[in-house]
Amino acid sequence: MGWLVLAVLILLILALVYYYNRFVRLKNAVEEAWSSIDVQLKRRYDLIPNLVEVVKGYAKHEKEALERVVKARALALDARLPEEKAKLEGELSLALKSLFALAENYPELKANQNFLELQKSLSEIEEQIQLARRYYNAVVRDYNVLIESFPSNLVAGLFGFKKKPFFEISEGERKNVRISF
Repeated sequence: MGWLVLAVLILLILALVYYYNRFVRLKNAVEEAWSSIDVQLKRRYDLIPNLVEVVKGYAKHEKEALERVVKARALALDARLPEEKAKLEGELSLALKSLFALAENYPELKANQNFLELQKSLSEIEEQIQLARRYYNAVVRDYNVLIESFPSNLVAGLFGFKKKPFFEISEGERKNVRISF
């Protein structure tokens, strides 16, 4: 009887260690995936001032649209939590879309080499952000499923592992997902 209790105890300890280590691995994967998103967003933030300057030279009468982009960039840059960042990134994307729609009214701007290069760079960065977001959400999904599944939910509760938020696109981005150049 003593051996049976000892065997069950060893199995419980091994299960506890196994699930704890899985949580740690997935938590670190979530943080790494978030870091990848953050790197791509920084690249976009760095590009926006150049874009605004090029547009400003041609679209002097469009101060409101330019200010909206600058303000949205500043707010998104200051956000730290994924939920907050996702919301503000959606607003920044919408502001950028309106800036590019505005460029349609200025043929000289549309033909400007700097503007075209900035558009191309932004398009590439947006694609990288989408890929990083997809990876992040996949890792978060796996992590959250582990937190909610039995028996790993017992280990999650015991060690304080909490669900992570998805990086979801805003309602405005859902309606008009692509920036067309």
